[in-house]
Amino acid sequence: MLESESTAASGQGKFALVPIRLPVALTFAALVGGLLAGIAGAAAGAPAMATDIAALLGGLWLRALQMTIIPLVAALLVLGLVQMILAARVGTAARRMLAVMVAVQLAGGAFASIAMPALLRAFPVPEGAGAFLAQSPQSVGEVPRVLDFMASLVSPNIIAAAAETAMLPLTLFFVMFAVAITRLPEDQGERLLGFFHALGNVMLLIIGWVLAIAPVGVFALAYGVGVQSGGGAFAALGHYVLTVTAMGGFILVLAYAVAAGLGRTGLLPFTKAVLPAQAVALSTQSSLASLPAMLDSAGRLSLKASTAEFVLPLAVVIFRATSAAMNLAVVYYIAALAGIEISPAIAVAGILIASVISLSAVSLPGSISFVVSIGPIALAMGVPVEPLALLVAVEMLPDLMRTLGNVTMNVAVTSAVDRAAVSSESAEQTTTT
Repeated sequence: MLESESTAASGQGKFALVPIRLPVALTFAALVGGLLAGIAGAAAGAPAMATDIAALLGGLWLRALQMTIIPLVAALLVLGLVQMILAARVGTAARRMLAVMVAVQLAGGAFASIAMPALLRAFPVPEGAGAFLAQSPQSVGEVPRVLDFMASLVSPNIIAAAAETAMLPLTLFFVMFAVAITRLPEDQGERLLGFFHALGNVMLLIIGWVLAIAPVGVFALAYGVGVQSGGGAFAALGHYVLTVTAMGGFILVLAYAVAAGLGRTGLLPFTKAVLPAQAVALSTQSSLASLPAMLDSAGRLSLKASTAEFVLPLAVVIFRATSAAMNLAVVYYIAALAGIEISPAIAVAGILIASVISLSAVSLPGSISFVVSIGPIALAMGVPVEPLALLVAVEMLPDLMRTLGNVTMNVAVTSAVDRAAVSSESAEQTTTT
């Protein structure tokens, strides 16, 4: 059975996406340079025209980035959900794997929704950080009331919902759309998947062009922040990196708990076995590049090769263990910047949306999935998305924890699936005897 499962998992390659990259080092340098230029300009009494021009350039780049979010999320969400549903049909091992993955995402989202606000109350956002919202203060959203939230779950006009960036009804619609595709005759389903595959690639090409000039846009936006906040912007960025990374640390710790509890692997053997994969993860910041090392770690734990060769490649494609926790942490941080209080109902919606939207990050680098994954969550929770354009420039730092947590959890989930398979086989043998 596992041999056929491995074949099914490898079949996702026919919907491979166009590779795109963000010039990370140059964008980070542009962020620092823009902030320093803004601070110097404010000290030297630079003319207001310079700030206005920077705001115009940064605003245009930000809008170009935002215009791709809805169609790209729609395409990638449908592809990711269909892949997950088809994988669940393959066999018991796949269903066990998906159950653990869903539980991890929900647990991470719940933890972040409780811990991040508490952490920000204990260690408040530094003064001057509000300048990150100064580019478009009119976009700060209003958190809906509970009844309004419930009414917004279904839209009578999906086109109007897309025009209004109403992510809650859009997400629910595309979840149902993906499920419906799997119920169609194979030829019809293939044609629809081909359409969404092409749509995703077109949007990725466009966002690739936009991100190619990210250093220019980030410099312009950072200049305005530097003018208004001075050196406080650097303190805010450092505070942001530390608090968001702390939420990813929960997933890293949870991975050891999954390995020890569900995988029944000793903590010391698991730590030793996963260390080489973690080293590759930190050096490459890529779960895909870490796949050979993860397979080696599974071998060191004496897990079945058939289980590892099925679970790990599929996990790399559809599972981002840290996504819900760290993406929600970013949204809560921006909410704190904007002074927005998140109600319990909206928090629950955020957890669910973050867990589902994590599927839209399939096969994308962290810097790209940062915008694609967090933007819809923020829109659904009534939180402004504008700060994402600057925060993406420092994503290279939290992304270290994202990759480390993802790789460690992938190996832990593999041990849990393998242990469950062994227990099931033992029970069957006992029943037969």
